[in-house]
Amino acid sequence: MTALPEIARQHIDKIRDFYDAAPVNPRRAARSYRGLLAHYYNLFIPAEASVLEIGCGSGELLARIRAARRVGIDISATQIAAARTRAPEAEFHVQAGEELALAGSFDYIIISDTLNLAADVQRLLERLQACAHPDTRLIVNFQNSLWRPLLLLGEMTGLKAAHPQNSWLASSDVLNLLRLARWDPICHQGRLLLPIRVPVLDTIFNRWLAPLAQWFCLTVFIVARPARPAAPVAPTVSVIIPARNEAGNIEAAVRRTPEMGGGTELIFVEGHSRDDTWAQIERVTRENPSRKIKIMQQTGRGKGDAVRLGFAAATGDILMILDADLTMPPEELPKFYEVTAGGQAEFANGVRLVYPMDEKAMQFLNLCANKAFGLIFTWLLGQPVKDTLCGTKVLSRAHYEKIATNRAYFGNFDPFGDYDLLFGAAKLNLKIADVPIRYKERTYGTTNIQRWSHGWLLLRMMFFAARKLKFV
Repeated sequence: MTALPEIARQHIDKIRDFYDAAPVNPRRAARSYRGLLAHYYNLFIPAEASVLEIGCGSGELLARIRAARRVGIDISATQIAAARTRAPEAEFHVQAGEELALAGSFDYIIISDTLNLAADVQRLLERLQACAHPDTRLIVNFQNSLWRPLLLLGEMTGLKAAHPQNSWLASSDVLNLLRLARWDPICHQGRLLLPIRVPVLDTIFNRWLAPLAQWFCLTVFIVARPARPAAPVAPTVSVIIPARNEAGNIEAAVRRTPEMGGGTELIFVEGHSRDDTWAQIERVTRENPSRKIKIMQQTGRGKGDAVRLGFAAATGDILMILDADLTMPPEELPKFYEVTAGGQAEFANGVRLVYPMDEKAMQFLNLCANKAFGLIFTWLLGQPVKDTLCGTKVLSRAHYEKIATNRAYFGNFDPFGDYDLLFGAAKLNLKIADVPIRYKERTYGTTNIQRWSHGWLLLRMMFFAARKLKFV
C-alpha cells in the first residue's frame, strides 16, 4: 500500500493531540452508553473469539467485551496507557488504523464510534483486510446523523464531552466505503433510543421500541465479511434427503441429483414411513453402486431431527437439504453449489416465490402465508429472506458445526429444521443469499405439512425469533 499522504497524517496528528489532552476517565453518561453498546457486541461475539478494536480509546468498551483474546489500538499514547490499566489482561498498541501493522488475524474486528474520525476511511478499511481470515466479521457502529442537533446541544451544555470535528458518515456512505475496500456488508440495524441507563425506561426504549423504530435510533450497527474469491479446490457435497412416505420418489431422487464439485454423496434419512419407502431406499442403493449413497432410519421424529442426523453423518464440504417430494427439482442444486463454492454467500436459501409455479404446487392460502412470513423474517434476520419454508437450505459443513455448537442459545425448538439453520446463520452473521427455483407439483404421495397446526407453530417460532434476535 502507498505511503500515507501528508494531508491524512496532519489529520491524524490533530486527532492524536486532542485525545492526548482529553480525560481518560469518561463521564458517567459515556460509561453508561458504552455499557449498552457492550451488551450488543456481546450478542454478536462468541466468548471463544478473538477481537481487535480499532480506536479503542481508554478501553472502556473493550474491557466489557467477553472474548478469549482482546486487542486494541489507538493513536493516543495517553488513552492506551489508561486502557492497559483498565483491562490489564488485554493487549494494546499505539497505532493509527490507516497504518495498521499487526501479526495474525482476528475473528472479529470492531470500530465503535471512531470511523467518523478517520483520516481516510477507505484506506483504514482496506488495511483491516491484513488482519482478517475468510470467516472474520467486521462490526462497525456509528452515530445516526438525525441525532446530530441533540449531540451538539449536549456538547454546548456540557452534558456530553467535546469531540474533534468529524465526518458524520451516513449509512449509505459506510456501505459504499465497505464495498470499495472489499468488504461485503451482511446486515445493518439501528439500536438505542435511550443511550443511558435509566431503570425500567432503558429496557422499554432499547429492547422493545428500538427494533420498531430503527430509523430513529442513536447508533447504527453494520456487519460485514471479507469479499471472497471462489474456492481454489472444488468442494465435495453431501445431499441430505429426509424421506417419509415417499416410496415413489426415491429412484428419481438418485437419478436426477447431479454430481457436483469434488464428488457428491446422497444421504437418505427415512422417518417412520407407512409405505415401503425404506425398502425402496435399500433397493435403489443396491442398484446404483456407482453413486455414493448412505442410508439410515430415524429414531426421533420430525424433519428437523432427520436433517441433524443426516448432517452428522455427512462427509462433504458443502451440506444440502433436498426434500424427497422433489417439488424442488434436484437439477436446480448446482445453482446452490455455485453460490456457496463461488463465495457469493455462506448460506443459500431456496426461494419458490419468484418464478411461476405449477398450478397445484402450492395452495393460495399457503402462498399468502409464505409471502407474509418472508417479509417478517427479513426484518427479524436483518437480511433478505423471501421464502423461509423452502426445504432446500445449503451451507458449508464448517459453518453448520458452528451453528450446532451455538445451538444452546435458541435450544431445540424447531421440528422442521429450516429455522434452526436460519436463526443460527443469522446469529453467526453468515451471509444469506436467496436462490430462486422452479417449484413443481408433486408426482407421488401427499404433503406432510399440516396447514393449521404447523401455521400456528410457525407463528410461535416467529415470536421466539423476535425475542432472541431483535428484542434483546
